Amino acid sequence: MASPTASASTASGSKVLPLTQTSIGQKALVAITGALLYGFAFAHAAGNLQVFLGQEHFNEYAEMLQSMPKVVWATRIGLLAALLTHVALVVSIATKASKARPGRYRVDAPIAKDQSILERYARQTMLLSGLIVFAYLTFHILHLTAGVVPGLFFHRGMAFENLVYGMRNPPVAAFYVFANLLLGLHLFHGCTALFQTLGLKHPQWDARTKPLALALVAVIVGTNVVIPLACLTRIAGGELPDDPAELVIPLDEDDATALED
Repeated sequence: MASPTASASTASGSKVLPLTQTSIGQKALVAITGALLYGFAFAHAAGNLQVFLGQEHFNEYAEMLQSMPKVVWATRIGLLAALLTHVALVVSIATKASKARPGRYRVDAPIAKDQSILERYARQTMLLSGLIVFAYLTFHILHLTAGVVPGLFFHRGMAFENLVYGMRNPPVAAFYVFANLLLGLHLFHGCTALFQTLGLKHPQWDARTKPLALALVAVIVGTNVVIPLACLTRIAGGELPDDPAELVIPLDEDDATALED
């Protein structure tokens, strides 16, 4: 039986480490932030599918979002915080793992055999695909939110036209497709890792969780890939002229007011 002094010493000397300073805590936060980003990716893909409903409908959808600036900015800030936290923790975990195990143990072989080719490739390229996806997201924001990418059409209040003309540029469409395929690998591994963190990684559950993860990823990636291809082949936005200079650009409120004066 421990002495009262020892017990008191243990109690007074114990420290509750912050969540970010423990391996389990970091992995849990990676799973949580990943789930938030996963949910946004799904909602974002679903919203972008409205491009197939036509110019007027898509622009009204974009205008509806812009009419709620507080909600939009709160979402943006929250997603940015989740993304930065996710990236920082993944890099930290990878760095610690590399220092702790500079070489591969033989025990890795049977573990790898239990995984499919897709799972192994997704796991091995997780860090690289994550960096490329991060670059893709940065370009996506600069392209369709800030509108500061040189050479690509952008006009406030014309979300449909901005998207269609951007994706009619073959290198841009190819980059979007490539980046989203990597995003799919990243999401697939992240989703299976999330199930593992939640304690659902077990042969009894794998037959259900893996197809579920694959189906969710297929919906997101399929949507994000089909949109640039549809714009490139004129399936979506075919009613727009080839040259954006032929568009009738609506006047901004300030310009309209100036003309009235």
